[in-house]
Amino acid sequence: MGCDFYEADAERHSGLENSGVPLGIGADTTIRRAIVDKNARIGRNVQIINKDRVEEANRESQGFYIRSGIVVVLKNATIPDGTII
Repeated sequence: MGCDFYEADAERHSGLENSGVPLGIGADTTIRRAIVDKNARIGRNVQIINKDRVEEANRESQGFYIRSGIVVVLKNATIPDGTII
């Protein structure tokens, strides 16, 4: 994971006030057997663990898909706080 640009503290805080998710991975987030692409915004208390052991799924509208049991978070995706995948 990485980013193409830097999000300044002022931008980060204004985004949080408008219920946005900052760039990167939020606090208390668990990620297992996953690939996170660039510029992803993953909220706090998110679990990306393939809870239901799905082998294949297309959820591009939600910012991810699953291939061979591996969760792939798409480039520029936003995963809201508290999401369980």
